[in-house]
Amino acid sequence: MGVEITKLPSGLTIVTDTMPHLETAALGVWAGVGGRDEKPNEHGISHLLEHMAFKGTARRSSREIVEEIEAVGGDLNAGTSTETTAYYARVMKADVPLALDVLSDILANPTFVPDELEREKSVIVQEIGAAQDTPDDVVFEHLNELCYPEQPMGRSLLGTAKTLKAFDRDMLRGYLSTHYRAPDMVVAAAGAVDHTRIVEDVTQKFASFDATPAPQPQAAMFGKGGSRVVHRDLEQAHLTLALEGVPQTDPSLFSLQVFTNTLGGGMSSRLFQEVREKRGLCYSIYTFHAPYTDTGFFGLYTGTDPADAPEMMEVIVDVINDAVETLTEAEVARAKAQMKAGLLMALESCSSRAEQLARHVLAYGRPQTVEELVARIDAVSVESSRNAARALLARSRPAVVALGSGRGLDTAVAFAEGLTKSKAKTLLH
Repeated sequence: MGVEITKLPSGLTIVTDTMPHLETAALGVWAGVGGRDEKPNEHGISHLLEHMAFKGTARRSSREIVEEIEAVGGDLNAGTSTETTAYYARVMKADVPLALDVLSDILANPTFVPDELEREKSVIVQEIGAAQDTPDDVVFEHLNELCYPEQPMGRSLLGTAKTLKAFDRDMLRGYLSTHYRAPDMVVAAAGAVDHTRIVEDVTQKFASFDATPAPQPQAAMFGKGGSRVVHRDLEQAHLTLALEGVPQTDPSLFSLQVFTNTLGGGMSSRLFQEVREKRGLCYSIYTFHAPYTDTGFFGLYTGTDPADAPEMMEVIVDVINDAVETLTEAEVARAKAQMKAGLLMALESCSSRAEQLARHVLAYGRPQTVEELVARIDAVSVESSRNAARALLARSRPAVVALGSGRGLDTAVAFAEGLTKSKAKTLLH
């Protein structure tokens, strides 16, 4: 019972967490491939491949794929990110073998029927159009380009109408064969599951996947910072700021996450209290940190009236600089409690648990125990959080993007570019 892990001779890892009190299960296949693995002429192919997995196999039509799962009350879905692509299902206990059969079928035996491919390319073009009509999507797209210039990590996961048009079934087959390799894949399951039975099924159904590792993507290089103002006739000004964070395995990761949470991680955070509650300058403001294999991304987002954008950004810069040196025991304790609660709450959802297990294996080579994670959170102190914040400000120049209309945007990004790192560098020594 509990967490069990098996590595097949091919290198494919199977990890499960049996939760005896549940009658349902979540399971999926996580592949260590995403947007950052794409060459320029492959821009958007990871996402398209994820879509096409549900469009027919040698054994099932696209309709039969969803009907078989939904006929037993289950659901099937997938998602593409910068470094991973996931295919997952949620079903009743008795239907775990069916879900695993469908998941293996869509990855091992896709047909990529030309008519289906053309239809799905059109669907994604519509998805691109929808994203372009969503200001907070657009502003982050520009921010990523600024942070990772001329790199796959700086490009949208969706691709472009031009790149999509060039994709054919041979390109999809080639990309699948190159990047979906057993050593870079994890089958994870949680809930009402039997580890031994899943290992038997996976051994049989995933036997066709190559046992040699997939090629590694190019190393990420955070850009030189700077600013970009994107003029568009909008009611609000959308403001974003980014700094180079730390990778998944960096010792300061949890300390930086605590600082990020105290700064803009909730309604009690400094930015929310100062900018929204005290000054009424915005509806939404938050910060986050996204760790990757070899880099990290600290981001801030807010939206405000264009006329208030300069004041908003000036306040944000002051709050960040002040927080680095005045972080309190109470704030750190509150952020740590939130992190532990989020971790423990995730254990109550078999879907969240399966995803957590898979991501741990891809990032660390094994699932980390709850005790390990809680201990790492508990080890964070005021001083370690301050040091992580100082290092954050010293590591890179800020990248700043403003989207909207009005003269205040140029002034706002100028304030953001003034987020000082000289003080942080001095304090590090």
